[in-house]
Amino acid sequence: MTDMHPGSDGTYSLRDFLAQTAERDNPGDVFELESSKMLEVTVNGRIWSKLGAMVAYKGNLTFKREGMLEGGLMKALKRAVSQEMSPLAKIEGRGVAYLADQGKEVQVLRLAGDSLNVNGNDLLAFEDSVQYDITMQRRIAGMAAGGLFSVKVQGHGLVAILSHGKPLTLRVTPNEPIFTDPNATIAWSGNLQPQLRMDSSLRSMIGRGGGETYQMVFQGDGFVVVQPYEEFEHGMGGDSSSGGKSLGDLFD
Repeated sequence: MTDMHPGSDGTYSLRDFLAQTAERDNPGDVFELESSKMLEVTVNGRIWSKLGAMVAYKGNLTFKREGMLEGGLMKALKRAVSQEMSPLAKIEGRGVAYLADQGKEVQVLRLAGDSLNVNGNDLLAFEDSVQYDITMQRRIAGMAAGGLFSVKVQGHGLVAILSHGKPLTLRVTPNEPIFTDPNATIAWSGNLQPQLRMDSSLRSMIGRGGGETYQMVFQGDGFVVVQPYEEFEHGMGGDSSSGGKSLGDLFD
């Protein structure tokens, strides 16, 4: 791909613009980063995405709104309790969809029998081969970016997650727990179960004002991923040539 060279007035020729912004074809990849903030998804059957993340598509695709949970009385009750949950969309058919969300950075991970918890607001898409379940974060409702839930994805396949800016992965060990701001926490290893702690002494250091400050406490053996941004709105970069990073690459 050629680089764009602006003229003396700071503008670009139409030819340079089209060459620079054209899609990059890499046949065989289900998830491909068109840019650090745009994910191309090749659909041949079914893919799950964040509702509202589709910005363009081509081919014969259908989009169906789905809740994060399907079937079962307990799951129906969880849906009823969590009106703030960000639903998923099922993208079905054959074609290509382009996904993005509020200019956030996209990271593509490849699960190989791994499990990962993702803040519901920061899950962009995953393959149909990936299993998922919901974990209610009842006491974090209204504070964390994902509102009331996180999604546990596990098994084999590609998962795309979102972050404002470049994420930072912190190692959690039995001797050194990690404390995070719920509004900046985007993911953590599947074996960890965060607890919520209130510390009013830190209200001037963390968060945006009034009331007590809440922290997520991660203890055990694993990792937690944070972003350099406190996301208060409710709602739900990888290497495209490699077909996704492994979870181990988060520590590189």
